[in-house]
Amino acid sequence: MTVPGSPVSPGASKMSSVPWKRLELAALCAYAVVFYSAMVQRSLRLARDYSGKLYGLRAGSIPGRLNDSSDAQWRNFRGNLPILTVVMAAFLIVANGLRYGCSLKGRGASLVWLILSLIYLCYLHGACVGFILVIAGVNYAIVKLFARYKYCTGIIWSFNLAMLTLNRVYEGYSFSLFGQQLAFLDNYRGTFRWHICFNFVVLRMISFGCDYCWTLSSSHFDHKKHMQKCEVCYSGKTCYFALQEKGLSVDKYTFLTYLCYLTYAPLYIAGPVVSYNAFAAQLDVPQKNYSVGQICCYGLRWILNFLLIEVMTHFFHYNAFVVSRLWRQLTPFEIFIISYGVLFFMWLKFFLIWRYFRFWSLVGGVETPENMPRCINNCPDLESFWKSWHASFNRWLVRYVYIPLGGSRRKLISVWIVFTFVAVWHDLEWKLISWAWLTCLFFVPEIVIKSFSNNFQAKSTLGRFIHRELCVIAGAVTVSSLMVANLVGYVVGPSGIKVLMSRMLHKDALPALGIIFSTFYVGVKLIFHIRDARKT
Repeated sequence: MTVPGSPVSPGASKMSSVPWKRLELAALCAYAVVFYSAMVQRSLRLARDYSGKLYGLRAGSIPGRLNDSSDAQWRNFRGNLPILTVVMAAFLIVANGLRYGCSLKGRGASLVWLILSLIYLCYLHGACVGFILVIAGVNYAIVKLFARYKYCTGIIWSFNLAMLTLNRVYEGYSFSLFGQQLAFLDNYRGTFRWHICFNFVVLRMISFGCDYCWTLSSSHFDHKKHMQKCEVCYSGKTCYFALQEKGLSVDKYTFLTYLCYLTYAPLYIAGPVVSYNAFAAQLDVPQKNYSVGQICCYGLRWILNFLLIEVMTHFFHYNAFVVSRLWRQLTPFEIFIISYGVLFFMWLKFFLIWRYFRFWSLVGGVETPENMPRCINNCPDLESFWKSWHASFNRWLVRYVYIPLGGSRRKLISVWIVFTFVAVWHDLEWKLISWAWLTCLFFVPEIVIKSFSNNFQAKSTLGRFIHRELCVIAGAVTVSSLMVANLVGYVVGPSGIKVLMSRMLHKDALPALGIIFSTFYVGVKLIFHIRDARKT
């Protein structure tokens, strides 16, 4: 593209810019290679020098290397992976065998899945399954009684937030609270705390209630207009968004399907989060967007990424540094390495956990949103980061929180409510609240700047260059803010902010901060180059 009135042709301008872009890209790649090489070397040295002081290291599967098992969530998932895979295989053989062998649809498929899922839940929670069924039953009664009233969604939200809070305050309750004659049931609480998994059940109960209320009040989804923009629907298939937005007939909101939706084994422990409409629609017609070959490739990629995290936890003990609280003994640059390493470990951990259960669900015929559609290193702003981190939860928040609060019309206010709910939903801890509010504090300027940037159109070559550089710098600032928020939320905690600030603002830390910011600048610029290449 040329400046208006310029004698240079568009083709000549494009050709003249190619060598410069290639030279810049080569320089950026060279910097990235040097930086990551230095980071790997320093990480290996830190793991070696502090191995005797780190908590959570155990004998690993790689000879001569200790494995970082300090993260309880990953340790439990990895340790239970063999038995979980056996359960998955048994569930799929029985469920798919009956579903396809007996041509089960709707109620028939719901009944089979519910029976198998309840057996699974009894193994996980023992007698505590009773708590789940009672709360689910009360929620269903509330939805059915008040669905035709305008304030129904408010009642649904109030009840579920109350349950979310009470479950945590009373740590899943004790049966003795409800009478000494039930106290013996406390000896049969299963192998997994039910109130931890119940966080996802709360999302599903809210989804069921809101979807049912909105169906009664009429659906505003324009399927024909959507098909014109959606390649999947235009090809004759049905995308997940259409399944979610397209209202079902009233007779599809039954107690049997509702319970099946709440307890569906493949998605029960960790998601991904699927709306009631999308789930119930696939009871009659199993997903067809993924072929058998594509699902097999999906599983193979999961295995390769599992091998990657095995290498990571055996050679780089990032999470163990956090658990051991040794970050105070490190230099500012080493604190950055550990923080970045923890963030990447968390991304890869959740990537594997969520994709495992999504694979299970896909084989069972239910499509769910991909929770990690984009690598954490490919998110130059907070908005794209949150759209790509626990993406199914993000979709849920948009549908059931953000849009009802006013959507983009009240974005600056809605973001505070959304992130506060996210923090409370995860756990009742002040460090998560502080993480949520810090994220909002960084998010608000980005929203304001984006609103001005979208209305700005650079007409000259110099103007486009300056605009691009400002976008890259803004991206680097955003990534820095995201790193700080996650440092507070997952590494140092609110109590360590003062120590962290004193370390990072000391004059000896300025060179390290300069290198860190330069690295973020280079990373964001590489992202821009990649996206430009995809457009051509």
